[in-house]
Amino acid sequence: QVQLVESGGGLVQAGGSLRLSCAASGRTFSRYDMGWFRQAPGKEREFVAALNWSGGSTYYTDSVQGRFTISRDNAKNTVYLQMNSLKPEDTAVYYCAARPRGSSSDYRIEYHYWGQGTQVTVSS
Repeated sequence: QVQLVESGGGLVQAGGSLRLSCAASGRTFSRYDMGWFRQAPGKEREFVAALNWSGGSTYYTDSVQGRFTISRDNAKNTVYLQMNSLKPEDTAVYYCAARPRGSSSDYRIEYHYWGQGTQVTVSS
């Protein structure tokens, strides 16, 4: 089991920045690929970004490419999402997720563990 707790959400004006953190506890953090997803009101949850167990490979959905950066610190059991140039359409609940190393080459799927989410609201 892996327990995930997100933090860092809040209210920010368009063009501003936030950094989300996700602290993991339980089994060895470096055994997991990590991802960030988001769900806006009335919409399905969508993939935002992911990185592999070492942090050497990263993946982003097109709408955040160049604005968001995912990273991890395996010594601190934490994954981060740095969000810059935020837009009102980035408003959502953001979820951290984990999946075992060796899962599908599609980093949007096969996540077994999820956090409770943190709200990000971007005002225009």
